[in-house]
Amino acid sequence: MLFTSGQFLFAFLPIALAVFFLTARVAGPRVAAAWLALASVYFYGSWRPEYIALLLASIAVNYLFGYLLQTLPAEHRSRRKALLAAAIAANLITLSYYKYANFLAGSVDALLDTHLATFDIVLPIGISFFTFTQIAYLVDSYAGKVLERNPIHYALFVTYFPHLISGPVLHHAEMMPQFGRLKTYVPELKNLALGMAFVVLGMTKKVLIADSAAPVANEVFGTDPGLLSMATAWRGTLAYTLQIYFDFSGYSDMAVGLSLLFGVRLPYNFNSPYKARNIIDFWRRWHITLSRFLRDYLYVPLGGNRLGSGRRYANLVITMLLGGLWHGASWTFVVWGGLHGVYLMINHGWRHLREGMPREDVGAAASGLSKVRAAASTLLTLGAVIIAWTFFRADSVSRAVHLIRAMFTPGVGTLSGANAVEFAWILAGFGVALFFRNSQELIDGSVDRALVRMSSQSGRDVVMGAAIGASLVIVTMLAFISASRGVTEFIYFNF
Repeated sequence: MLFTSGQFLFAFLPIALAVFFLTARVAGPRVAAAWLALASVYFYGSWRPEYIALLLASIAVNYLFGYLLQTLPAEHRSRRKALLAAAIAANLITLSYYKYANFLAGSVDALLDTHLATFDIVLPIGISFFTFTQIAYLVDSYAGKVLERNPIHYALFVTYFPHLISGPVLHHAEMMPQFGRLKTYVPELKNLALGMAFVVLGMTKKVLIADSAAPVANEVFGTDPGLLSMATAWRGTLAYTLQIYFDFSGYSDMAVGLSLLFGVRLPYNFNSPYKARNIIDFWRRWHITLSRFLRDYLYVPLGGNRLGSGRRYANLVITMLLGGLWHGASWTFVVWGGLHGVYLMINHGWRHLREGMPREDVGAAASGLSKVRAAASTLLTLGAVIIAWTFFRADSVSRAVHLIRAMFTPGVGTLSGANAVEFAWILAGFGVALFFRNSQELIDGSVDRALVRMSSQSGRDVVMGAAIGASLVIVTMLAFISASRGVTEFIYFNF
């Protein structure tokens, strides 16, 4: 049951929303929260019902660990540390079994020719996200940042369907205090209007741009790289670069919008990353909550930048290698993460070198030069990201290497490149990513401010009501387009 499917948009969502507010009015917030947790579990089970038991077991075990960490006295420091270590280990062992058992067996077999049997394991959808969410909860419980004794609220924190499958990776304090406010359980026209606006933008990105780029990327990445011309190789890599951008941006918008319908604000997880002027900035904009998790719970515990430059660079590479492996059990993801680790090393090294250089004079010429350098920095960063995306998408490291070779070798291959129309819409997609305002700037920045400026409350209500009506029409049209093409999963559903 995908966010863009008719089953979700016209059955699950309206029922979940109506019963949530009706139950809150009739039976109170606790029952409404329980209903939303139950609906979220049903949403998860709509893919593979057999993994509901895994999700519920994970919730039960981690709730118990969290409860013990919160109730053990602070003076029992060694016991609390051992408990936290056991809790994190239990989560990582479970994640490793389902996600990496086949990968490890295959890698050992390829290295040692041991003919190990592969495991018949189907990856549970969203396991990486609900595992990381709960690890963050456990660490916060150990640090005294969380006090959650209500099992229903904890279950809702983990299963809340707008973020369950592909994030954002939440801290307890970012979501659950909102369910403690009575106004959350009362429908508000503004939340419904802004939420639908995010949903419309998210569906537009996914259905009209990402799903349009997908066939082009699939064709090129599914072709023998030795047959590809330089133009065709670029056509495929640029198409995938657009696809994953608008696919994940669309999901992130829909997650924020769907949650707003319930009166709950999720943190933004995507902030125009292709506008980044360097790789450090890119990772502050792409999958923001995952970057934060890797920084806070991996990079900093490894020592961060506290142990000298050499150790800092090593920590960056280790963090990004593991971040790549988090995305998928394949050497292509390891190489992708390793490349970004090297990019970050170079970026931090260049910053350190620049600190000792004299500052430029401020003036018209210097200002113009700065703009040129900013544009060059953005293009250089985007180029590095595109090369890394090639490994992220390819079926194997060798295919990615051959595809990159084709991208920079003129006069090879037998397949022609894209036509002028196809290149034009690819360039138009990059124009949207690079020069247009993003969803939060449009909706929270422009639309929300415009509503605030309106002096008449009745006028605001009319505008918001009309916006909701128009959004429903657009969503219906996009849902039909998506269904006619064959509904495709969001890319991050695979992680």
